[in-house]
Amino acid sequence: MHANQPHARPRWRLLAIAGAAGMLTAAALTVAVPAAFADTLLTDNFEDGNSTGWSTSGGSWSVATDGSRVYRQSGQSSDARTLTGTTSWSDYAVQARVKPTGFNGANRHVGVIARAQSSSRYYALVVTSGGGVQLVKRDGSAPVALASGSGAVPVNSWATLRLEATGSSLRGYVNGSLAVQATDSVLPAGRVGLAASYASASFDDIEVATVTGTPPTGGPTGGPTLPPTGPPLDPGAPPIGFASVNSLGQNGTTGGAGGPTVTVSNATDFLTAVSQSGPLNIRVNGMIALPGPMHDVMSDKTIVGVGASSGITGGGLNIGLPVSDATSPPANAVHNVIVRNLNFRNTVDDAINVQMFSHHIWIDHNDLSAGYDGLIDIKRGSSYVTVSWNHTHHHTKNMLLGHDDSNAAQDTGYLKVTYHNNWFDRTPQRNPRVRFGDPVHVFNNYFVYNTDVGVACQLNSGCVVEGNYFEDVEVPWSISYAGSRGRLVARNNVLAGTSEQGDSGGSVTEPSTYYPYTVADPNGVRAAVMAGSGTGKLPF
Repeated sequence: MHANQPHARPRWRLLAIAGAAGMLTAAALTVAVPAAFADTLLTDNFEDGNSTGWSTSGGSWSVATDGSRVYRQSGQSSDARTLTGTTSWSDYAVQARVKPTGFNGANRHVGVIARAQSSSRYYALVVTSGGGVQLVKRDGSAPVALASGSGAVPVNSWATLRLEATGSSLRGYVNGSLAVQATDSVLPAGRVGLAASYASASFDDIEVATVTGTPPTGGPTGGPTLPPTGPPLDPGAPPIGFASVNSLGQNGTTGGAGGPTVTVSNATDFLTAVSQSGPLNIRVNGMIALPGPMHDVMSDKTIVGVGASSGITGGGLNIGLPVSDATSPPANAVHNVIVRNLNFRNTVDDAINVQMFSHHIWIDHNDLSAGYDGLIDIKRGSSYVTVSWNHTHHHTKNMLLGHDDSNAAQDTGYLKVTYHNNWFDRTPQRNPRVRFGDPVHVFNNYFVYNTDVGVACQLNSGCVVEGNYFEDVEVPWSISYAGSRGRLVARNNVLAGTSEQGDSGGSVTEPSTYYPYTVADPNGVRAAVMAGSGTGKLPF
């Protein structure tokens, strides 16, 4: 197919927010749950090659390449800042990936800025040349530390910094863990920005969103025994797509079929259940607050929510072995796991992470939003996965397939995933973003107001995008989003509103080589997916 040139992507939009005030206190903590995202205000990954909208003060700022495009401050001889947004923003979180590349002496720092009234009046969450993390206030003079904590970020290493400002409360996170917090009422509103004080650094994946709600409290309760609480679950129809394929010694995905059924309503019982060996059906009754960040799920498990309002907050599910350099599936790779009918909220890392050659995984009819990193990330050689009938919303980095441009040794020949009948609801990017996977099948999904990109197919991955409904999507699909190009076949899709053709090209193995499927008329996909996706649609 002919490859069209992708067009520019809008990077930020404005929303008025109310402010609040309070008195000054300070404390340092180590673990907590970020507040919930309510609405995205700004995203910028600099893949458009420019820094339009950012105003600089000091330093030498430019868009450069560091794996992907980044915003780089290369000088170390000044107190450098750059700002964007509007001074009316008040209750929000600003998050960025930050990579310090050098410090010119002691008491230097790099970080993210919130509530900036000017280049000399703002709050900032910074990592320091001394190996710590600080929450600082600058009010016309030198920065003053409101709180200090641990959280060293080595030079030339990436870290994710997140600064939340809600009312008079300020909370700073490093890689998903709360490092510092304070209260202060001097600056109730302002712009966002980046800081590099006598230091050089790279910045990427800037996200700003309003925040609402109170972090979940409480921890594990209850006892370790899990007697059966009911007959085996009726799973209904089997999955469609790669989770149905007979491969790697597993014929389809059956989860806990043949095992007992337990009902859990607290963190202790839930974590006991998912870590048991052997087939088990786990019914989650109510919202369970898990400690962060991630919790391992063993093979042969079905995890389902009871009704429409059950699920998980705080911690996420890790379906996979610990990270290693293995380049082929180990004999004990996690496999045969089903996750259905669950709400995922406020996870401090990924909501669901599938890794290390895990296979035969079915993620179906869930409602996922307001996570810290990805909602559903699949990586490191995992394969034979179906992601279906999920509703994702109020989140920026939606679904990642293949985590890094340099991971070809593990990923090539794997990452075979089907995405069908999902509702990608105002999730700006990674819907999904694909590296190395081949083939990846994206059909009968509803994409709406994805302001960066829909399906991004890179690093020689092969994607078939068919029968989808794209509504007001900036770039519905692309093989030139970032990094080297992939291969993509797009056919029989509906482009509604402001959606325009993306770029495509190359040949891809037909999904029908692996499994039978039927593509519904894309004109009916919007209504069908809105009515049928998410929780409360299954008889659990």
